[in-house]
Amino acid sequence: SLTATDEELIPITESVKKRQISRLHVVGSNDVTAVVIEESYKRFLRLMSAHMNQSPFVFGQRPGASDFALYGQLSQLATFDPTPMAVAEELATRVVAWVGIVDDLSGLEPCDTDWIGSDALPNSLKEIFSEVGRVHVPALLANAKSIDDGDKQVETEIDGRLWVQKPFPYQAKCLQWIRQEFIRLDQSDRSRLLKFLDGTGCEVLIQDDALR
Repeated sequence: SLTATDEELIPITESVKKRQISRLHVVGSNDVTAVVIEESYKRFLRLMSAHMNQSPFVFGQRPGASDFALYGQLSQLATFDPTPMAVAEELATRVVAWVGIVDDLSGLEPCDTDWIGSDALPNSLKEIFSEVGRVHVPALLANAKSIDDGDKQVETEIDGRLWVQKPFPYQAKCLQWIRQEFIRLDQSDRSRLLKFLDGTGCEVLIQDDALR
């Protein structure tokens, strides 16, 4: 509450802090994985900033589900949490500004022609997917395997470094949902998607062997 006294806010602050910090291990954030996460964040900021030279949103002149997904993360990382916010302000002020734009899209009147054509997707977008394939995809696959095998710990190598975390069932569900959505596509759309993802590292999530 805005009207609470400083003394009243102390236990609330401590409760929220304790809850959030205690859940860091769930998403794979720990002393072992910190360098991988931080370096990937910095690369992503630079890649996202470069992509905005091509279009104001991920897939064109209008926002889509991907923009809102990124906004959910970046609203905290780039404009709220002091540590990653300072990194964003140093490396990608354009991304910081983008968060503010997505926060208030009033007046925007999107139409279907605002999307980038599937045959005109810029290399800057593919580079973002390559970053996902470099770090997030290996974590998703290792986590899913550990859950299938009944392991108590996920241990793999990501970007040349050790990655250790506790198995996270929700991440395994996310992988299942990605594959289910891919299967729902018709054959021509599947082929176009696989062609775009080829070489990014993301294609391994939905190749035939992965779907069996």
